Amino acid sequence: MAKDHGPQIKDGKLYEDLLDDGMSKEKAARIANAKAAGTLKHDSTHLEDRTKADLYEEAKRIGIEGRSGMSKQALAEAIRGHE
Repeated sequence: MAKDHGPQIKDGKLYEDLLDDGMSKEKAARIANAKAAGTLKHDSTHLEDRTKADLYEEAKRIGIEGRSGMSKQALAEAIRGHE
């Protein structure tokens, strides 16, 4: 049985499994809550298939600093590495 993580974690079992896999608390919470809400996208595109403008907007949304000087590849790597 998953322990109670409070109201901020909507799927405690998935959250714990993700933490056990080495994911950060923030990223595990985002994924567990998105899955519980039914908003986890399984039809998303690979980062490399998106436009640089799309990657820039995603980087802006999640708060990656220095994004304005990054190439498309650097944006994809920064997004992928963001936790």
